[in-house]
Amino acid sequence: MIRCVKTAFHTSKLDLERLFACNRISAEVWNQCLLIAKHHALQDDGKWIGKTELQAALKNQFPLHSQSVQAVCHKYLYARDSAKQARRQGLPTKYPYKKKKHFNTKWVDQAFKIKANTIYLSLGIQNGKRQQPIKITVPRLPEADIKEIELVFDRKLMISMSYDDGQAAADNLGNQTAGVDLGEIHSITATTTENKSIIITGRKVRSIHRLRNKKLAEIQKFMSKCEKGSRKWKKYNRAKKYILSKSERQLNDAIHKTTRQFVEWCRENEVKEAVVGQVEGVQRNTKKKKRKIINQKLSNWSFGKIQKQLRYKLEAQGIIIKMIDESYTSGQCPCCGIRKKTSTRNYNCSCGYTEHRDVHGSRGILSKYLHGHIRYMGETKEIKYLRIA
Repeated sequence: MIRCVKTAFHTSKLDLERLFACNRISAEVWNQCLLIAKHHALQDDGKWIGKTELQAALKNQFPLHSQSVQAVCHKYLYARDSAKQARRQGLPTKYPYKKKKHFNTKWVDQAFKIKANTIYLSLGIQNGKRQQPIKITVPRLPEADIKEIELVFDRKLMISMSYDDGQAAADNLGNQTAGVDLGEIHSITATTTENKSIIITGRKVRSIHRLRNKKLAEIQKFMSKCEKGSRKWKKYNRAKKYILSKSERQLNDAIHKTTRQFVEWCRENEVKEAVVGQVEGVQRNTKKKKRKIINQKLSNWSFGKIQKQLRYKLEAQGIIIKMIDESYTSGQCPCCGIRKKTSTRNYNCSCGYTEHRDVHGSRGILSKYLHGHIRYMGETKEIKYLRIA
């Protein structure tokens, strides 16, 4: 399976400056993609430029390896196509239009060579002469076939390596299906067809977000009283970047622990299929009066990262993951069909049905997937509650 690892490296001062220059040149490639695509659309009655034409227009223009230039081109095309798909779904998405000053440079296939712990990053041929490659040393390289290397910035320049660990997905002989409800207070709540449930709290993730927002507000207040570009302004700006970087690492750690615990629970309960409720439309379908409050809550909800990590971790265990529309799964009673909203942690209906609100939502997702509608599936046998330390 394909894995990714981000690590620091050692290099000379000259090569470090050349690496920074690579990211600036990659930004120029991106900006040129925007310009070429715009001119093509104007000259050809709004028709989009294709991959072959765009790559030909960028050929031999930049002092980078040809595959590095093509990687930026592919990212632009992917962003454009993703925006088109989102607009078809009714999302208010803009096509890529912003110019950049820095852009991650990528080396793939023949663009780099590895000898022991040293990596040679090629810059291709310029004016008929092959450029001197950039030499970096990495303390620990994965013992696997490295597919691509990307230059990223996280308080300092680092490299992100994608590699094939040579491991196939594990055999899964389970026969259970689990409905998964993602939430802000409880990150993951799931219920199996045997009516066994798990609740994993998201309070750790919320606390990281709140502390980060509090610290950023304090620093931003101090920065507003300084002249932009002054020594004190730069000092506060460095502190701001440090807080953002630290909170991002803490957040990723908490999400990794959350998703790992859920995958372990799936293995213990012989889950073969996980059905996750789609939550992308929560903000869009909220009434205007409540949208401001909802936006504040959603800013502390990392459901996109949770979905991404769930997908590759479940697939590694041979568990099939599917997405389903979760409309009314949390508000409709499975016994009498009445729809109501609840502000407490328990869902109580006038017909006598009662259940934990998030467990009720996960059971609704499971019922909707199995039967096509929300129906009563029996009493919950057990609820396992986990807290992230």
